[in-house]
Amino acid sequence: MSQPVFTGARDALIVVDVQQDFCPGGSLAVPDGDTVIPVINRLIPRFGRWVFTRDWHPPDHVSFSEHPEFKDGSWPPHAVQGTPGAQWCPGLEMPMNAILVSKGDDPRREAYSAFQVPHFDLEEFLRSRQVERLFITGLATDYCVRQTTLDARAAGFTVFLVEDAVRGVSPETTAAALAEMEAAGVIRIRSDEIVDSGERPPADYDEHGEPLPK
Repeated sequence: MSQPVFTGARDALIVVDVQQDFCPGGSLAVPDGDTVIPVINRLIPRFGRWVFTRDWHPPDHVSFSEHPEFKDGSWPPHAVQGTPGAQWCPGLEMPMNAILVSKGDDPRREAYSAFQVPHFDLEEFLRSRQVERLFITGLATDYCVRQTTLDARAAGFTVFLVEDAVRGVSPETTAAALAEMEAAGVIRIRSDEIVDSGERPPADYDEHGEPLPK
């Protein structure tokens, strides 16, 4: 084990698209995609802020194809709003006050990243809460994890990719994505190198559920 990284009040855990269509048996299943779930569940208590992203496609999404080529713009229908495939994979835990970011809900455009959502400015949300470092987990390494991670780096955050908490579609595209992320300054880390400092961010809401001033 290398030098541990201690989590604190300025850190957030991002969980990308751990949905049934990306787990075994789903329409776009990632090999061994469900193996990230116990790792993510172990990480959740080490943080005080969490962002869960999901694909949330309308049935007529532009990327859907009757004869999918399994590449950008040509996918089988997946993570369609209100269907079992859009639900979280069984066993995934989610804190009550986690932030949920739905993406890909515009039928006319693809959105691989939680930072590409027009109706929710994730960067501004995190900045307003003094978040500086992001720890990325989820599915799939070579698509939505890759783009979310690269966008986080482009926004100026320190970004850790938790290698045992992500899985990719294919070895070739995963290797290329890892190289691209590393070139962008992403730090690769394993979950056992992440240690809870016990420090937590201040509350966003008071005991009555009213937002507290920032």
